Amino acid sequence: MPELISQQKAPSNQDLKVGVIGGGFMAKTHAEAIRRAGAQLIGVRSSSDESTTRAAQALGVQGFASVDALIEQSDVIHVTSPNALHAKQAKAALAAGRSVICEKPLGTSGSEAAELVQLAEGLNVLAAVPFVYRYHPMVRQARAHVQDGKLGRLLTVRGEYLQDWMHTVNDNNWRVEPEKGGASRAFADIGSHLVDLLEFISGEKIVRLNASTTIAHARRGDINVTTEDAAAVIVQMSSGAIGTLIVSQVNAGRKNGLTLELSGATSAIEFQQEKPEELWIGKPEISSVLSRQASDLSPDAARLSVVPAGHPMGYRDAFAAFVSDAYATLRGEEPEGLPKFSDGARANRLTDAVLESARTGSWISTND
Repeated sequence: MPELISQQKAPSNQDLKVGVIGGGFMAKTHAEAIRRAGAQLIGVRSSSDESTTRAAQALGVQGFASVDALIEQSDVIHVTSPNALHAKQAKAALAAGRSVICEKPLGTSGSEAAELVQLAEGLNVLAAVPFVYRYHPMVRQARAHVQDGKLGRLLTVRGEYLQDWMHTVNDNNWRVEPEKGGASRAFADIGSHLVDLLEFISGEKIVRLNASTTIAHARRGDINVTTEDAAAVIVQMSSGAIGTLIVSQVNAGRKNGLTLELSGATSAIEFQQEKPEELWIGKPEISSVLSRQASDLSPDAARLSVVPAGHPMGYRDAFAAFVSDAYATLRGEEPEGLPKFSDGARANRLTDAVLESARTGSWISTND
């Protein structure tokens, strides 16, 4: 069996003390990735003493009495709390000189996120956002296809991110409440991943957009719903290419349907997150599917291919690769494609533009 060279092979993070803020699914996902990166997960703090105790037991770590106490004893803080708390908690960690990995959205507005970027830039710390779909090997292969000129001039883009976990009127979540989740729900939650992936793979920026949003259920429980369940967006890229994006959390039967297609003058490529081992390559004369096999991949895609072909890789592997790359920056390395606070703020900027366009019906410039 051929040897695989990976950034996860021999982590040098044994002395790195890491704390997690939050106690839900994402806290567990971060905790696994922290341990796979070889760092010390020293503790957790959730929204209350009771939830902290539950989270500490689930993660097998110490529960801390306060966020400040956890920050004080950590080298790196992972923020996985509800959206409205992200900026405040990330700012507190940065103010204490700690490195931060903060879940998206980085803030509940573009201005809030931009403030965090500015604060982080003045410090010698890690400041990253887990846009982890960048870390599927076949996403890196798609990016290499574009960078190597095999796509040709970009003509059109098509993207979708479809889920159904909010499909019925009885489905509810804290994200429905703007004071906890922010003014945007579906787009801030999953649309942010889609636009980040589009700009990352294509190497281009969305320069303007026009959007519509919809609310499937006017009330969920005792809440009058004001945040969107779905958004449809027309985009124009910096090259002039045009495309459509649709984001929905009410598409029956769709669990995590993140799909992105780029069509160029020479070929087209499509990545489906639910089939992460494959990259579809389209040409007028013949189309094919490239399966993950390190010997057939670009160097950056092969770097992330940490198990032999035929042994499926997925979301948790991508997450672990992201955390490992993030920690590598603390050793002075500069891993390719690490999503930083500036990328998180970019997603906030696009989310604000979607909401503004949906409200006004106008095309909105998204140049930074």
